[in-house]
Amino acid sequence: MKTHQQHFLLSAKARSLSLKKLYTMTDDEAFNLFRELRWGPGDEVTCPGCATVARHYFIRTRRQWRCRERACRHTFSVTSGTIFAFHKLPLRDYLVAIAIFTNAVKGISALQLGRDLDVQYKTAFVLAHKIRESLMEHRDTAPLTGEIHLDGAYVNGHIRPKNRKEDRIDRRLAKHQKPTKRCVFVMRQKCSELAENRMAGANRTLTFVLKNENQADVTKLANLYVLRGSIICADEANAYDPLHARFDTRRVNHQQEYQAADGTTNNLAESYFSRFRRMQYGQVHKFGNLYLANYANEAAYREDTRRMSNGEIFTDIAKKCAKTRTHHDWCGYWQGNKRSAERLAA
Repeated sequence: MKTHQQHFLLSAKARSLSLKKLYTMTDDEAFNLFRELRWGPGDEVTCPGCATVARHYFIRTRRQWRCRERACRHTFSVTSGTIFAFHKLPLRDYLVAIAIFTNAVKGISALQLGRDLDVQYKTAFVLAHKIRESLMEHRDTAPLTGEIHLDGAYVNGHIRPKNRKEDRIDRRLAKHQKPTKRCVFVMRQKCSELAENRMAGANRTLTFVLKNENQADVTKLANLYVLRGSIICADEANAYDPLHARFDTRRVNHQQEYQAADGTTNNLAESYFSRFRRMQYGQVHKFGNLYLANYANEAAYREDTRRMSNGEIFTDIAKKCAKTRTHHDWCGYWQGNKRSAERLAA
């Protein structure tokens, strides 16, 4: 009799983190957890001023350290020099925010995060973007290898048709396109190993933002982020034509079929866009071009960690936040200190 194996996400192994446990933490427990996430176990910490690792003098009444280096003598806290520097909320709320962000597998809006944390929308907006910035700062950009699936999808380009038919324009023409239209370009590396007797799909995803899907940008990114000897799978768009000269490039014409006769697909890229669109339509609704690269990378991170327990993902994100330096774009955001240019790959 054939038995059906339980999906990983339905198993108890996928649930190793409890919001209830985080909410019942004392201030000391939250402080010790964040300290361990940043510096590891033990009494030694790193001074953010001079990078000296030692058992610095701990001021218990203020929960701060004073550097023992005579030339420094810097006083710092557990969040000094991190993305959460100058924090106003209790540390427990930041840990809970990371846990809520972790459990929202299709992404989370600032409004929902604000309701869950009982904070203003502005606070939740900046907090969510600080987490996304940490994921962006620490993403793995090592070249992909093996079988790589490529594709692009357009966002922020919708033009609402006029009410009367005679007033409508051909929205396919370049002259009628919105200047804010952008292409999210994805590269996904196929996993070569079996996970629990099932194919795990992709295990690494890189995303980039382009003004459009063109030959110059696609070739440049492939040369930078795909190792020679790899197999590239793409659709029929002419942006991928030059790749035949450098890589073993296989194509599938989606106007005729979903899978080519030789089995070629770019389904791994399509599966990424499935999650990305659900995050766009169901949660965030609108991606600003200034931070589109961060949203795209968030969806990539969620795809790559889909077979990790929520406790492992929480620890990974929290460590990334603790290791991310204080970011210029997110200090005084609502006072006008915003990013001046979008993060384009080319």
